[in-house]
Amino acid sequence: MDNEIIKQYTNGELTIVWKPAACIHSKNCWNAITGMPQVFDPRKRPWIDMSGGPSSAEMAQQVRSCPSGALSSFYNHPVMQDQGKGAPETPAKNSGEAAIRIKVLPNGPLIVDGHCAVEDAAGNSVVKTESTAFCRCGFSTNKPYCDGSHSVKGFIG
Repeated sequence: MDNEIIKQYTNGELTIVWKPAACIHSKNCWNAITGMPQVFDPRKRPWIDMSGGPSSAEMAQQVRSCPSGALSSFYNHPVMQDQGKGAPETPAKNSGEAAIRIKVLPNGPLIVDGHCAVEDAAGNSVVKTESTAFCRCGFSTNKPYCDGSHSVKGFIG
């Protein structure tokens, strides 16, 4: 996407990056039970407010729970870049572990975790890293990717 919108929010220590086009509206970030509504509130502008909230490490952990990869984060100081990250999850050869993992979200998209190449009908290939959300409902205006239309259309599946 050449004109992709990318927004960044920072508290000076941590920067949260949001890619609206990748958001599938899973509500993981602002759900009152599993999210951080004091940081992520889609009713406010800006919708991400990192002031006075939880620690940077807690916010980074919450961001990692975003199933679509629309949210990501990085520490602003290079020494802290690896904070909160474990060793990369690379499956051992012949270990029985998959290089990618595919999850079906209830009433939502397919989530592909891991590196994959997506080829369109014209033969153009795009390499996706991290998590990619693929449309299952058929309503997305950004096929083959999910745009959150399943929520609006009431998709059950």
